[in-house]
Amino acid sequence: MLHIDLPTRADIADLAAHRSQPTVSIYLPTTPLTQDAPRDRLELKNLLKAAVGQMETAGTPKRSIWPIEEAISALVADDGFWVDQANSLAIFASSDRIRTFRLPNRLESMVEVSDRAHLKPLLRAVTFPHNAYVLAISVGHCRLIELSADLPPREVRVPGLPRDFNDATGKSSHVEKGAMGGSEAMSESALFNRYSRVVDKALRPFLAGHERPLIVAASEPLASIYRSVSTYPHTAAQVIAGSADHTRDHEIAAAGRGILDAIYAAQISTLGALFETRKIQERATTDVVHAARAATFGAVHTLIFDIDEVVHGTVDDESGAVSFADGPCAGTYGVVDEIASRALRSGATLVAARRGDIPGGGSLAAILRYPI
Repeated sequence: MLHIDLPTRADIADLAAHRSQPTVSIYLPTTPLTQDAPRDRLELKNLLKAAVGQMETAGTPKRSIWPIEEAISALVADDGFWVDQANSLAIFASSDRIRTFRLPNRLESMVEVSDRAHLKPLLRAVTFPHNAYVLAISVGHCRLIELSADLPPREVRVPGLPRDFNDATGKSSHVEKGAMGGSEAMSESALFNRYSRVVDKALRPFLAGHERPLIVAASEPLASIYRSVSTYPHTAAQVIAGSADHTRDHEIAAAGRGILDAIYAAQISTLGALFETRKIQERATTDVVHAARAATFGAVHTLIFDIDEVVHGTVDDESGAVSFADGPCAGTYGVVDEIASRALRSGATLVAARRGDIPGGGSLAAILRYPI
C-alpha cells in the first residue's frame, strides 16, 4: 500500500508564501517496501550533506544551518518514519519548521537551497494523477482496486461496500417472483440504480478529500448507470468495458493505466488548442520574462510548465522583472518555480508537464486572462 499525504492547495499556498533564509528543499525517490528503506535513508543523508555544502559556500551562519541539519538528521534516524513510505519524499526545511510529503509519483533526487521552497516537483504530484481507483462492479461481484504507477494493483477494503448485487439489494437477480408466484421481470434499470447508489454511499466517505480518478470497470448498462449516480466528482468518463468478474487485477490495472494516459493526453490536447486560440488574441506566451510579469500582476489563467528543468535566477517582487543566474546558489531559486507560485496565489490552474507536451516546447506556456 502507498502511504500518501499529498499537499492541499492551502498547503502549497503556505509553502509558496513562506520566506526563510535559508530554506532547503529536498526530493528523493523512496520505496514503500520497508526492507529497502536503508538505501533511501542513506540517499537523504547525502542530499543533506550537499545542502549543508551549498549553505556553507554561501557564507550562511552556522546558527542558521544547525536547526535544518538537526531536523533532517532526526528524520533520517526515525525508524518509524521510514516504515510507511510511497514512491517519493519531499522535504522542506528552514530554521523554524520542517514539512514532509509522501508522493505517489517517482521523482529524481535533487536539493535546492534558497529563501523559499522549490515547489515544481511537488506540483507535478498534484496536477496530474499518477494513481487511481478502479471500481470493478457487476451482478456477481463488487470490489475497489487501488492502481499506482509502480506497484502491483491491490484490492482495498471499504467499510460497507457490498460484496455483490444480492448483498446490496437483497435480490438474487433482476428477475424475481411476483405476488402470485409467477415470474415478473423487474426493471433492470431500477435495480441497477439501487445497487449503484448503495455502492456510491459506501465509497463516499472513503473517497472524501481524494482527487484520484475513479475508473469504472463494468458491462453496460451498469457502467453508465453507476457513472450517472456517482457523487464522486473525479469519476472518469472512460470506462473499462466488460464484466470484471473473472478479470485478473493486473489486467484491470493495465486497462486503467491506459485510461490515465488518455486523460492526460486529452488534457494536454485541450490546453494546446486553447493556447493557440489565445495566442492569436495576444493572451498567451512561452516567454519566461513575459510570463513572470503576467504572474506578478495576476494575469495568468493557466500555466503549463516543464517539471524537470530548473531555470535559476530571481524575480522582482514588485515588477516581475527576471534576473537569470548561471547556476544554483543560496541567493537564487527556480524562476519558473516562482512564476508557478505567483500564478497559484492568483487562482491560476497549474499543469506540470513533460517538455514535449508544452505548447512551443519551451520551459513554460502561459494562457493569460487578458493581454499584458
